[in-house]
Amino acid sequence: MHIPERSRVGLLFLCTFLFSLSFSQAQSTLSSSSKKAVNKRILVFSKTAGFRHASIPAGKRALMKLGDENGFAVDTTENADAFQEDNLKKYNVVVFLSTTGNILDAAQQAAFERYIQSGGGYVGIHAAADTEYDWPWYNQLVGAYFMSHPKQQNAEIEILNHKHPATKMLPKRWKRYDEWYNYKSIVPEIKVLGNLDEKTYEGGKNGENHPFIWHRDFDGGKSFYTGGGHTDESYSDSLFMQHILGGIQSVWASKLNYKKAKTQL
Repeated sequence: MHIPERSRVGLLFLCTFLFSLSFSQAQSTLSSSSKKAVNKRILVFSKTAGFRHASIPAGKRALMKLGDENGFAVDTTENADAFQEDNLKKYNVVVFLSTTGNILDAAQQAAFERYIQSGGGYVGIHAAADTEYDWPWYNQLVGAYFMSHPKQQNAEIEILNHKHPATKMLPKRWKRYDEWYNYKSIVPEIKVLGNLDEKTYEGGKNGENHPFIWHRDFDGGKSFYTGGGHTDESYSDSLFMQHILGGIQSVWASKLNYKKAKTQL
C-alpha cells in the first residue's frame, strides 16, 4: 500500500512526539527540593510493590529539608523510569526510602548496576531491605533482606564504630522507639556500625549478632543501610536525620566513571 509522503512525515513526527512524551512524563514525576541549578543532587526512590509505609511522605519531606540545609538538591520519585542511564548520571547518591517488592524491571536493574559500578552511592532506609528478593546483586548491595519484625517498641542499638559519618554523633547505646527488623541472607562482607541489643526488647531473631546499621564497598560503589525509619516521628528526630545525613555523605559519589561499568544494557 502506498503511503503519501505527507502521511509518512506525519507518522514519523507522531512516533518522535510519543517517545519524547514518555520520557518527559518520567521526568515530570520528579519532585525537587531545589529550583536552582545544583551540581550536588540525590535521588530518593520510594516505589512500593508490597507493604506501603505510611511514613514515606514524612521521609520525603525530611530528606528534601536535609538537602536544602546542606547544599544539595533532592529529587523524589516513585516512577521506575527514572532508572535510565542518562538520568542516573545526574546523581551523587540514590536513596531507597522504604521501597518494597519487585520495583525495577530488567533494563532498570541493569542501569542501576551500571550506576553503582561507575562509582555511585546507595543508601537504604528501613524497608529497602524488603525489596527485590529475586535479584542477587541487590542482596549484595543492600547487605541483607527483611525476615520479620515484632511489634513496635523501645530498644537499644549498640554503636560499634563512632568514626563513621553516620554514627559519630550517636550515643554508645542509642535508645529509640521503632520497628525492629530481623534479617536473613545477611552478607558476610558488611561492616556493622550498630548492633541491635535483643536483650532490650521482645521479638529479636538474629541473636547476639544482630546488625542494624552497616556499610560496605560493593561492585565499584558504596552502600549504607540503616534499619530505622518506620515511624513518622523518626523523620522529625534531629538525631536520626543527622544519622541519615552522615550515611548519605559516606557514600557520596563526587564523580562517576561509566568506563568501569560492566553490566550490559
